[in-house]
Amino acid sequence: MRPVITDRNYFHLPYFEKKPCVYIKSWWQDQRRRLYNSNMMDKIADKLEEGLNDVQEIIKTEKAFPERRLRGVLEELSVGCSRFVTLANKDINQAGRTKLDRERLKACMRETDSMGQQAKQMRTQVKKNSVKDKLKLAQHFLQRLRFLADEPQHSIPDVFIWMMSNNKRIAYARIPSKDLLYSIVDEETGKDCGKVKAVFLKLPGKKGFGPAGWTVQAKLELYLWLGLNKQKKDFLNGLPNGFEEVKASKSTPSLQSVPPVTLVYNMKQVFQLRAHMYQARSLFAADSSGLSDPFARVFFSTHSQVTEILNETLCPTWDQLLVFDDVELFGEASELRDDPPIIVIEFYDQDTVGKAEFIGRTFAKPTIKMCDEHYGPPRFPPQLEYYQIYRGHCTAGELLAAFELLQVPFDSEEIRRALIAVHNFAVPQIKIGQGGRADLPPIERSTDSESGPIVAVPLGIRPVLSRYRIEVLFWGLRDLKRINLAQVDRPRVDIECAGRGVQSALIQNYKKNPNFSTLVKWFEVDLPENELLHPPLNIRVVDCRAFGRYILVGSHAVTSLRRFIYSAPDKSSNHWATAAKLMNGYLVLANGGSQPRASPSVSSRTFSRPAGDIIINMDDPSVRKMDTIVKLDAMSDAVVKVDMNEEESKDKKKKKKKKGVAEEEEEPDESVLDWWSKYFASIETLKEKLKAQEAAQAEAEEREDLEILVETGVVWWCVHLVLMSHLSTPCPLTVHQSSNQTTFSSKAPGSRTKEREEIHQGQKRGKETVDGTEKRPVKLRVDELMVYNKELELEYGDFEDWLHTFNLYRGKAGDDDEHAQDDDRIVGRFKGSLCMYKLPLSEEITREAGYDPNMGMFQSIPHNDPIKVLVRVYVVRATDLHPADINGKADPYVVIKLGKSEIKDKENYISKQLNPVFGKSFDIEATFPMESMLTVSVYDWDLVGTDDLIGETKIDLENRFYSKYRATCGISSHYSLHGYNIWRDPMKPSQILARLCKEGKMDPPQYGPGGTVQVGGRVFQAPTEIEDENGLKKQTEEHLALTVLNHWEEIPRVGCKLVPEHVETRPLLNPDKPGIEQGRLEMWVDMFPMDSPAPGPALDISPRKPKRYELRVIIWNTDEVTLEDDDFFTGEKSSDIFVRGWLKGQQEDKQDTDVHYHSLTGEGNFNWRFVFPFDYLMAEEKIVISKKESMFSWDETEYKIPPRLTLQVWDADHFSADDFLGAIELDLNRFPRGAKTAKQCTLDMIRNEQELPTISIFKQKRVKGWWPFVARDENDEMELTGKVEAELHLVTAEEAEKSPVGLGRNEPDPLEKPNRPDTSLMWFLGPLKSIGYFIWHNYHWLILKVLGVVLLLLMLGLFLYSLPGYLVKKMLGA
Repeated sequence: MRPVITDRNYFHLPYFEKKPCVYIKSWWQDQRRRLYNSNMMDKIADKLEEGLNDVQEIIKTEKAFPERRLRGVLEELSVGCSRFVTLANKDINQAGRTKLDRERLKACMRETDSMGQQAKQMRTQVKKNSVKDKLKLAQHFLQRLRFLADEPQHSIPDVFIWMMSNNKRIAYARIPSKDLLYSIVDEETGKDCGKVKAVFLKLPGKKGFGPAGWTVQAKLELYLWLGLNKQKKDFLNGLPNGFEEVKASKSTPSLQSVPPVTLVYNMKQVFQLRAHMYQARSLFAADSSGLSDPFARVFFSTHSQVTEILNETLCPTWDQLLVFDDVELFGEASELRDDPPIIVIEFYDQDTVGKAEFIGRTFAKPTIKMCDEHYGPPRFPPQLEYYQIYRGHCTAGELLAAFELLQVPFDSEEIRRALIAVHNFAVPQIKIGQGGRADLPPIERSTDSESGPIVAVPLGIRPVLSRYRIEVLFWGLRDLKRINLAQVDRPRVDIECAGRGVQSALIQNYKKNPNFSTLVKWFEVDLPENELLHPPLNIRVVDCRAFGRYILVGSHAVTSLRRFIYSAPDKSSNHWATAAKLMNGYLVLANGGSQPRASPSVSSRTFSRPAGDIIINMDDPSVRKMDTIVKLDAMSDAVVKVDMNEEESKDKKKKKKKKGVAEEEEEPDESVLDWWSKYFASIETLKEKLKAQEAAQAEAEEREDLEILVETGVVWWCVHLVLMSHLSTPCPLTVHQSSNQTTFSSKAPGSRTKEREEIHQGQKRGKETVDGTEKRPVKLRVDELMVYNKELELEYGDFEDWLHTFNLYRGKAGDDDEHAQDDDRIVGRFKGSLCMYKLPLSEEITREAGYDPNMGMFQSIPHNDPIKVLVRVYVVRATDLHPADINGKADPYVVIKLGKSEIKDKENYISKQLNPVFGKSFDIEATFPMESMLTVSVYDWDLVGTDDLIGETKIDLENRFYSKYRATCGISSHYSLHGYNIWRDPMKPSQILARLCKEGKMDPPQYGPGGTVQVGGRVFQAPTEIEDENGLKKQTEEHLALTVLNHWEEIPRVGCKLVPEHVETRPLLNPDKPGIEQGRLEMWVDMFPMDSPAPGPALDISPRKPKRYELRVIIWNTDEVTLEDDDFFTGEKSSDIFVRGWLKGQQEDKQDTDVHYHSLTGEGNFNWRFVFPFDYLMAEEKIVISKKESMFSWDETEYKIPPRLTLQVWDADHFSADDFLGAIELDLNRFPRGAKTAKQCTLDMIRNEQELPTISIFKQKRVKGWWPFVARDENDEMELTGKVEAELHLVTAEEAEKSPVGLGRNEPDPLEKPNRPDTSLMWFLGPLKSIGYFIWHNYHWLILKVLGVVLLLLMLGLFLYSLPGYLVKKMLGA
């Protein structure tokens, strides 16, 4: 058959009414079961993938309730898995299977059953805030299903389709046989069995691999069916109706099952396809310039058309309607309506030389309108939709288009011809309409001579356009790389959106000043009303070379303009956060551009309040009370504060009077405190906040659980009871009172059981505090700073409140889907901003005082001239560094680089540490904008060779410096003139507040009597006295001003969260190991302009030096020690007891008592002293040990370990190893108080250690008591093996020098010798005494009995002996 030309690029074979049929019969072993199981799992996976794509689309378009759709998807997965197990279970014992088949089926059933159970369980856990996490888990399910569906054994060969020309194989397609396999069970049938499918042919051999093989060689529309010979009666069931079978002439009519040679369709439908090609975005960069010259080619049936070519863009807006007339499709109209053929859209990059380069491909299904349907809502006109473009397996952009397939009714002339053509004048099976194409919706053809034959997308489908003005802030260009080996010298930025644009001023000398001279320019453009359909905005940077040449440096496409849309202030809104704001004098966007993506979260110390409320801050934040603030009407200046816990506070005062110690602990001596005191107190607070965050999350999940229960139809009274139980628990209550109504809002706590536990524990802690023996130390009243466990940029939205950074890309994009490739394409950064708004603009904004029309929406932004700045970098410590040496450690030191300045702290490297404490500050002078990228690196010191980079972090100081969040120097919580909390900003709080008010065009702060200040209609209270270094008090307004600054986010219109005094935690990255964190660095940066007053000296954050202590432990006695030895002669149980002790980390300094020999009762008397000197860091509660790891080590390594004293009891043996009997380990910071007597000392002291009151040797100094020795028995259960009476005495090194003591019982201050019983002596020292003791001790009752019997027998013998003589005498009468 000869092909027919479709267009310049393609041919088609004229298979119209007659469809040729090919049949192949072959014999194979029946292994259908394998394929059936694979098909079932594939169908489950396909359904899951479709559902997950829906969920992703809902999240992407920000539609409501993605969690509900995900729950539905997981429910479907659970049902599908259980259905698979049911169907597969029937054939589990089928004969003729291999062992691999049986084992694989068991594994598949086990895995799918497990997956179904997990999906069912996970469904109940899907919450609004956990949708993304659960979506990732569901993606893992999909991967597992795809893996299981892949059958490892060959059963039936795949189907190959070859395209031949002149007996040469030109192209082929390979279709897996399992996709075509027929089964009477729907789930087991292949996905393409009995369906008309579009198959794309590709080049054979190596030509078909890689980008060359992505272009389509031919498209076939096939109907494929594979099944058993006995099932062939069903093979035509899936075809579109309306055909006649033409069978081979030799076949007899009686054999109905003989397959036909040809199918003749006498039912034909004629359609018109309209492809509304509106735009594409984020296309693949196919040219070396980083851009493309894209056009789209649309294929449908045997037709093909192309759009126009748009030059040098990745986001083309074609706005073109492609009309395909007289598209003939065969089959019944209803079938075509339900399952229309697919449309293929391919995208190419037009090159001036050579063939067009393939960019990507996507598929679409049209919306069908039959001739008897009305062309109107809701289906018509069709809406524009996004279609994902794929290049191989990678995404290559998105297409925004709509496709409609309109049935063309036959006119009367065609009907007449059809009637004549039909044999015997039977009624033909054709749709009869009113007329020809006149019935179709009209196409609006453009009269514009410029567009020529190109037809635009009609109005009903094209989005409704409005006039927008886009203002562009041109700030500067940064880090531009060389282009063609030449440096960029005179760059310019071109902005383009929807065919309109604006150019920046030319930078005359990029090296001297990379900022623009003209800051704000604007252009007007028609954009769609629907924000999701906004075209991308293209930023292109060109370098102006000699002779009028322009070279593209790089480009950036802003795909979403939503965050740059300005909306007018909402006057009806009472809450200022919902209105557009003029923050710090910069008019910014209410819904994105101005606000950080990650707004200050739980770390914020206060929350924003409604504009009408009065906010008061009278309290020290370190004192955490539960208060009720009664908020009055906004018009009054009244301030009321109600303390809920008045009775509690009275009780506390009484207790404090009784216990003066606790009072002293809460008010620490400032001379002892340093910056590290503040730091460690802040870390404790951070831990508490994280716990509170978890509790709040649990609470939110609990509420959502209730919603799920309501969704699933749980009876209302269950929910009602739960809610009642929540309301009945004690919680902070806030009263909001206005002229209309009073509302009460309460914070619902978590579950009741948790509340009870917390209350119970709280009461316990209260009691323990009174006793002075709480489990953890009392929290000192120390001023705190904010410790962020992330980068400061993440907390404040990259400081892009008005100045944004856009990466510029150049070069062809990589074909793999790794984002690391994109980083290699970055050639620089453009700094600026965008603001778009509908015209006309409200006059209220333009009438505002001081409005500069040249600056548009970017009012009162600072000038961008070069400025000299002193940058002070504080590096606190690093954690979890990646090992750089073969011993698994590193020798880290810090390197600071800013512009051409570099500071290496190589001399102060820290030996063999992965968690080094640096405690360093570095001062560098820099000029913004030329030197604005700060690099802090951590290197590993090496004795031989070059030092290795462990990791580095980069900070853009310019965005911080100009940010309205004031990230130059953190605002501390309290103002102090001296001590550890000294104010370090050269500007005082009152000066900062006055400047902020001036920049925000507000009235200056009004300081009133009684320690009040009014700013922006809000009243604040604070102390007005301050102590100087000499302890003299004087009046000041700084506390008041600082209170306002700490609550600046509550000020209407201009308020925002100012950066507090802080420490940020930054990840360290290594360019050689992209994406893998090499450790974390805790640090902060202060910046001071050189033209303002000079700041004071840098804070001293050098690491604390450990303090020398001496622990003296006296072992007095032991009791009830397990008796281990058996006596050789008597079998008596005994032990030769001695006690061993050491401090953790100092095992080489083990000390032993002397031996108490031959203890028969477990009692031992020692009066023996251990002495353990050690260095201790009080703030970190760690012992510091410095020692060389080995004799070959260059430096000593410092270890920090908890202070733990280990005491062990042993049985001494002379000719074998000593026997271990038991031990106890005491944490010197918190260990149970010793029992007063041996009887009171029990195993409960170890078992219930958490509940018992604990003491600290560092506070108590001297402790005496009985503690139990324990060991594990054969069942790994704890058993009591003895008791020890010990005395612990802690002294400082100075005290130890003044009153020294000796080891054991030696001088000085010797202990008395123990009063041991004589039997404890050795056998050879007193053998007779020992033997006498043993005989008497064991047999004294027996000895007494024997003696009694002997005496009795003796007396009886004497009586019998003397009786005859006595009788003779009597008888003789003598």
